[in-house]
Amino acid sequence: MAVGEMDSKPSRKVAVLTCMDARIDPLRLLGLSVGEAHVIRNAGGLATDDAIRSLAASQRLLGTEAVVVIMHDRCGLHGASEDSFAELLAEAGSLPPWRLGAFRDLEQAVRASVSRLRNAPELSHRERIYGMVFDPVSGSLRTVEG
Repeated sequence: MAVGEMDSKPSRKVAVLTCMDARIDPLRLLGLSVGEAHVIRNAGGLATDDAIRSLAASQRLLGTEAVVVIMHDRCGLHGASEDSFAELLAEAGSLPPWRLGAFRDLEQAVRASVSRLRNAPELSHRERIYGMVFDPVSGSLRTVEG
């Protein structure tokens, strides 16, 4: 079936929240094809307000029922400095209302995003939310429990 003939509702009823890192191919990682899942990307793959907005639309308007959060080893946000980043933006004349989202512990950051989604009243399906970490060197994907 041609992409233009596919329904906008993902056939596997899954949404993936992942980092914008160019090394991550979320459909291939999960053994999915075009048309089977929504993919939401941002810096870090974090459960930000905008990610929740997209996931709410995915669930409430387009029928997804599960969410997979995929973060990755060697992420640019891992160990980054919120203060240094804010200073760079301020030097450019910008004082945005959002923070970078830097983190020190990758698995804890995955757990925090999963927890935020499981507690987001905007989402209609909060039971099947899973966290994973991708290793871009080995190509492996591991589950983060909790």
